[in-house]
Amino acid sequence: MPHPKATVTVFAGPSSWIESDAVAQCHQVAALDGMLHVAGMPDLHPGKGAPIGAAMSSTVLYPFLVGSDIGCGIAVFPIRLKRAVPEKLAAKFPDLDVPLDPAGGLVEDEIPGGHTEGLGTVGRGNHFVELAKVGTVFDDGHAARLGLAAGDLVLVVHSGSRGFGERILRAHTEVHGAGPAADPAAYLAAHDDAVRWGSLNRRLLAARVADALGAQRAEPVVDQCHNLVEVRDGGYLHRKGAAPGDGRDVLVAGTRGTPSYLVAAHAGAAANHSVAHGAGRKMSRADALRRGKVKHTVEELRRTPVGSYVVCGDRQLLFEEAPTAYKRIEQVIGDLVDHDLATRVLTTVPLVTYKTAAGKERRVST
Repeated sequence: MPHPKATVTVFAGPSSWIESDAVAQCHQVAALDGMLHVAGMPDLHPGKGAPIGAAMSSTVLYPFLVGSDIGCGIAVFPIRLKRAVPEKLAAKFPDLDVPLDPAGGLVEDEIPGGHTEGLGTVGRGNHFVELAKVGTVFDDGHAARLGLAAGDLVLVVHSGSRGFGERILRAHTEVHGAGPAADPAAYLAAHDDAVRWGSLNRRLLAARVADALGAQRAEPVVDQCHNLVEVRDGGYLHRKGAAPGDGRDVLVAGTRGTPSYLVAAHAGAAANHSVAHGAGRKMSRADALRRGKVKHTVEELRRTPVGSYVVCGDRQLLFEEAPTAYKRIEQVIGDLVDHDLATRVLTTVPLVTYKTAAGKERRVST
């Protein structure tokens, strides 16, 4: 018996920046066989074939709705340092573009799927490792339960499964294109390995940075994946740039020049039990590069308005990831709160953000 047409809801206020192309993609997804409901988050923006910042429920499993970076997520690790001078600490960050040797001693856990390529590396795009300071605390009790207070230092790690998830998606698309998984159980087995791999990778990145800064390693107080599919209520809940919002603590990433927000998520079925994962792009990479070269210098982008330092040897990536290329994080968080999807707990303010090591550049004229 065919399902009625899937519903689409975008959880954003009238003043929020939501591109019509992104909404159109939500409706395109809603027209797929078996789709039930598409929930667009306030960070919604167009992606390759499917919207980013969306949670999509269906009776059919579609690997392309999760994408290639299966297991991508954000984790928060407490870290203690005697002094936090951004310039000095930036110089101590290790080269997180160089993969770890699994036999080197840092990798103690079994590596999911046996995938060793890119282990312990951050990747490009919007991925980062950030030393930040807890800024405003909105809920002292909740923050205390996480072991955090104003002024504390944390490492925020945003990375995924690197080439592992891409390999899994490619194996599907080479045979089935954007169609459904022919063998959902087999896809889910590989997918679950990639999700575990992404979580392990975030721990390894945090450990590498803690070691380099002379700090003790710590377990994360938050670690939520935002590219995954969940088997729920007898169907499949695909999240593409949307974090699980059913009673979880989620770090919603700002930009490299603005705070991020740690929220207590309590989203229900109307939002597909999901919340935003970040500020969300408002410019394509090409537009950000073109406009950024007019508005900014490289040095302006390496020293941000909040006084933090960005470690990024790739000049093109600096412009593509400029804070102005993203939506206002305060608006995104305000929409989550106004729609009763999440409650503010605290902010984290960047001190040092690692994107890619010096000397890795694609130079652009400025």
